[in-house]
Amino acid sequence: MKVIGLTGGVGAGKSTVLSYLKNVCSAWIIEADQVGHLVMEPGERCYDGMIALFGKQIIKRDKTIDRGMVSDVVFGNEKMRRKLNSLLHPAIKEYILEKLEKERGAGRELAVVEAALLLEDHYDVFCDKVWYVCTDREIRIRRLMESRGYTKEKAENIMNRQAADEFFRRHADYIIENNGDLEKTYRQIEEGIRGL
Repeated sequence: MKVIGLTGGVGAGKSTVLSYLKNVCSAWIIEADQVGHLVMEPGERCYDGMIALFGKQIIKRDKTIDRGMVSDVVFGNEKMRRKLNSLLHPAIKEYILEKLEKERGAGRELAVVEAALLLEDHYDVFCDKVWYVCTDREIRIRRLMESRGYTKEKAENIMNRQAADEFFRRHADYIIENNGDLEKTYRQIEEGIRGL
């Protein structure tokens, strides 16, 4: 089984690339963000730790974690953001590795692990290739404002906390330019698959 590690900044259009890999290239996809939500569910590996870290006020009526409240707490608080990351990131990585083994055992040929912090959290160690989806900064800001309703300031704040384009380019095995020309993006994906 070949494993592609897919990364890129917020608003780069990673979901467009993932959708193509899944629907056209029959890749099995796992996204670190979704796993992050899953490991916070009641009974899962980070549920009790989240309550210990943020207090019982983050528990909603249905016993799930109020992720919006957690987000508000960590948005301007670097210390709490680091504590949250040190709780979630090892659990997310462990979960992804377990699922990859299961897919490998099932005879899967292609898997894609998408994570914004793929390089920082050293997911590249278990990926055959690291793909970086890059997009011009202004396009990313516009996408975040349109798709998520972010203000320009919030979009820029989030982007400024992420690694710079040069960092991704230096560590990636393959780069996909995703500035809006979908046909060009798809051609680059196909080329990347052939390069595996």
